[in-house]
Amino acid sequence: MITVLATNITSPLGMTTEQNYQMLKSGRSALKRYEGWCGVPEAFTASLFTDEQREALAVEGCSRFESLVVRSVREALTHAEVDVTDERTVFILSTTKGNVEMLPAEGSEGYLHPGETAAKIACQLGFTTQPITVCNACISGVSAQLLAHRLISEGRYDRAVVCGADCQSAFIVSGFVSFKALSPDECRPFDIERIGLNLGEAASTIILARTSVAAEGKREWQLVRGCTNNDAYHISAPSPQGDGTYAAIMATLHEGDRERLATVSVHGTATMFNDQMESKALQRAGLSEVPLSALKGYYGHTMGAAGVLESIITMRALDDGLILPSRGFEEIGVSGKVTISNQMQTTGKQSFLKIISGFGGCNGALLFTRTEGEGNEAPATPQTVLLAQTHSVRITPSALEIDGQPMETSAEGKALLTEIYKSRIGGYPKYYKMDMLSRLVFVATELLLQQEGKAPGNGQAEDGQVESGQAEEAVDRAVILFNRTSSIVADRQHQQTISDAEGFFPSPSVFVYTLPNIVTGEIAIKHGYKAETSLYILDHKDNHIMDSVVEASLLQSDTQSVLTGWVDCEDENKFEAEIRIITKNI
Repeated sequence: MITVLATNITSPLGMTTEQNYQMLKSGRSALKRYEGWCGVPEAFTASLFTDEQREALAVEGCSRFESLVVRSVREALTHAEVDVTDERTVFILSTTKGNVEMLPAEGSEGYLHPGETAAKIACQLGFTTQPITVCNACISGVSAQLLAHRLISEGRYDRAVVCGADCQSAFIVSGFVSFKALSPDECRPFDIERIGLNLGEAASTIILARTSVAAEGKREWQLVRGCTNNDAYHISAPSPQGDGTYAAIMATLHEGDRERLATVSVHGTATMFNDQMESKALQRAGLSEVPLSALKGYYGHTMGAAGVLESIITMRALDDGLILPSRGFEEIGVSGKVTISNQMQTTGKQSFLKIISGFGGCNGALLFTRTEGEGNEAPATPQTVLLAQTHSVRITPSALEIDGQPMETSAEGKALLTEIYKSRIGGYPKYYKMDMLSRLVFVATELLLQQEGKAPGNGQAEDGQVESGQAEEAVDRAVILFNRTSSIVADRQHQQTISDAEGFFPSPSVFVYTLPNIVTGEIAIKHGYKAETSLYILDHKDNHIMDSVVEASLLQSDTQSVLTGWVDCEDENKFEAEIRIITKNI
């Protein structure tokens, strides 16, 4: 079992978990209406740090985002005996956009790569191991906790310090404006009058360990198990019946778990499609009678922090035997049968389920339970999994290799990708709507699957339609990718649409690709892959870390094969894809 040693929430409501919990218990919210904020022309409501709070949180030599993470982790570490310099301790950062608010500034390039940001934070805090950044849109915080669970369970580390964080900026707010997803007033999760979400900023830290330092008999929170998957439906809209969330719930809950659930901590963004989807998934999973806990009415959507923050608050409330009211809810506005209330409820149950979903079709679920401490456990022995590599593809701006053999090409840079697409793939017009990173990954993936015999070459049928068989459903194949520069090319393109006040015109078709995990969603949709899809960011290519993550994912799931590798695109003439298919044979 993986034990929760300590937590912290740093938000506009407070600088500690306890301060935050007491504010929520008293019904307080940090949501506030903003007009004309940072050049964004539309009014919106959000939970943002005040200037005084930002000043108090500042750490010398760190950006605003970095300072927020450092402060949260340091506070959590004061409540746990964890040696961050130990090689058995790993730092995992969950974020969607990191330092992106610095994009317009001169000399900001060094701040914009989340892997390098994580490395800087880790150094500031004293960690000696390579940090891992999880960048899976809204589910990043849940994905990061699940990654920690896997790495500890499989003996790669003994402890993991997981911090989820994001700061709001004109870059992010304008993107949600382009989707028409923001509410000008306080959000109303699951309510009939809901019209959109609120954004928020926060950092939340949870320290997990296999070896408990608590005394035997002490009641402790345990992260029992979890699941992430893809619904393979759409890059920016969930499956209407909640297929992905339903599958994640069913994979996470085992026999007897439902009866012990005090609550389900839902995503509850207060958008029309998300809340409706969650209600359908919960009803299908037999959880209609379990009270829901929706916390966006207090914090807004804190993005990379959400999955961690909402897990922590739910634990703390259940320590008091309480289920917090879903602030903003008044009358049910979803068709799935669910139980939700704006009144405080009491409970004696000791478990809860955290569910979440996000752009790129990704979904996640975690099961937590509070149990009697059993004293210290012996460290796990690292397991091994026999990996059989079937095929590989490598693409650089000037070369293409398939299964180690150089292929003849005549173009370079961006033009090389188009040449490969036209000559070897074709038949998928959406290719031209993708950003550079997604084009790179799409082309490499199609070549890889051609070698495997599961994707036709130049698949344009005579009637102009995509040939049948290209959307083969494979529920047991995961897509786990790694890179360094996140989605920097799309980030620059989106920034151009908001830099001029006179020409302020953010585009949803551009903004969506500023979430780098969209590349995994594109693959899942094209080929019907419904297992895990994850994107991790490192400050450099590290085969040991990459293999550890993939192996732990294989051992801790029903996944039978993984499409994985390094996929980085710094600009239209500087990129690399080196991907392969590996299969499990324990």
